[in-house]
Amino acid sequence: MTPAADKSQNGWADLLADGRLPRFALICFGVWLNAADSLVTSTIMPSVGKALGGYQYFSWATAGYLVGAILAGASAGRVSEIFGLRAATAIAGVIMAAGCVMSALAPDVGLFLAGRLIQGLGSGWISGFAMVAIALLFPERHLARVFAAVTFVWGIATFIGPLFGGLVVQTGDWRDVFWLFALQTVVFSAAAPFLLKGGAKPGGGPGIPWTQLAVLGAGVAAIAAADVLRQPLPAIGLVALGLAILSLVIWIDHRAKVRLLPHRAGDLSTVCGSGYFSMFALTAASMGYAIYGPPILQQLRGFSPLWAGYAIGAESLAWTVAAMAVAHSGAVWDARWTRFGALCLIASLVILTWTLGDGPLIVALFGGALMGAAFGFSWAFMSRRILAALSDDDRAIGSSALTAVRQTGAAAGAAISGVAANLVGFSGGLTPASAQAASVWVFASVIPLALIGAWAAFRLTGSAVKA
Repeated sequence: MTPAADKSQNGWADLLADGRLPRFALICFGVWLNAADSLVTSTIMPSVGKALGGYQYFSWATAGYLVGAILAGASAGRVSEIFGLRAATAIAGVIMAAGCVMSALAPDVGLFLAGRLIQGLGSGWISGFAMVAIALLFPERHLARVFAAVTFVWGIATFIGPLFGGLVVQTGDWRDVFWLFALQTVVFSAAAPFLLKGGAKPGGGPGIPWTQLAVLGAGVAAIAAADVLRQPLPAIGLVALGLAILSLVIWIDHRAKVRLLPHRAGDLSTVCGSGYFSMFALTAASMGYAIYGPPILQQLRGFSPLWAGYAIGAESLAWTVAAMAVAHSGAVWDARWTRFGALCLIASLVILTWTLGDGPLIVALFGGALMGAAFGFSWAFMSRRILAALSDDDRAIGSSALTAVRQTGAAAGAAISGVAANLVGFSGGLTPASAQAASVWVFASVIPLALIGAWAAFRLTGSAVKA
């Protein structure tokens, strides 16, 4: 095959040919909904806190959402095998819309958080089914471009999401955010059966791994519960217990008849094992900025909700720019970009620890942007390596696990950051003293996680790793 012909078969025109355009469009729409809704609360929670109370549950708006998203995302591969992509994706949109309506109508923080949990379930299935669609419906030659496009949409969505929340609060009522997301998910749900026509059909499958999902839910719930405790030892103990339970999921899954994860997903000497572990740790280390960055900037720097949204959005914009800049790198460079991205994340946490509270503002904003660029440099290449290593039997569950692992890391990171913030006084209210202390410890507490995640990323891209 000539270079020109090879380029033609790997170009955008070929990617969108043969009925793939509607599937590609729906995947991008689903990624938008998942990414934007997962972070929209970062700029509206100060307003929600004033209206409904519950400052001690501040990070639960994100952690609760992620509990639902994790359970749904983890089961997405098996659910798609049983019901088929079309029906399952449409139902997921209905569930997410129902959660948005619950949060919009919430008279108190309890119902608001319940709505976020339901939104997480719907969003987790939407995102998980999108990963299954990528793995099953697109040729391997297009995976790099598809993941680059998904990363682009994710970056734009996470830029617009907090910004959108800040703009709505600035000009109207925070409840309008959830009404608008409910409308979008209804449109998504109605479009799914048509845009996924010709996709994978119901096949029965081996079933759903209920035991692993129950243990996974218990582990994530333990971690999420830790950040509402004001006593240091019980809070730290719950985080440790939750992480131990998550490790138990891997042990159980290895011996289960119906698996939740691909073969040897817990083996750090394999591509899947090191890749999933790196994704988990690096995501967990990054969550504090999205949750606590806006209130810290509003309290200590005098930012409005809108400008705090812009500041957090710079992280996502950097993610998008970095991802598109390196999307066409070859096999040698993708390993280098993966490692460079992991190192950038460590550097960003050090910068934020030093500057976010009272250091040079431009340096602090650079630290946030560097955090986004870290994932832009590395994420698509890590995902592509994992998918390429999956067997045909593991392709559905392995692809949906990309979402579940990322979201499990996000929930763990939200809880760990919440524990750190609450232990230095954040649960008592948003004050200059609590914001200043949180601006240091929210980031310093997760630097060890980033170091571990970088170590796993180096293993993933090393010559000794097994398929």
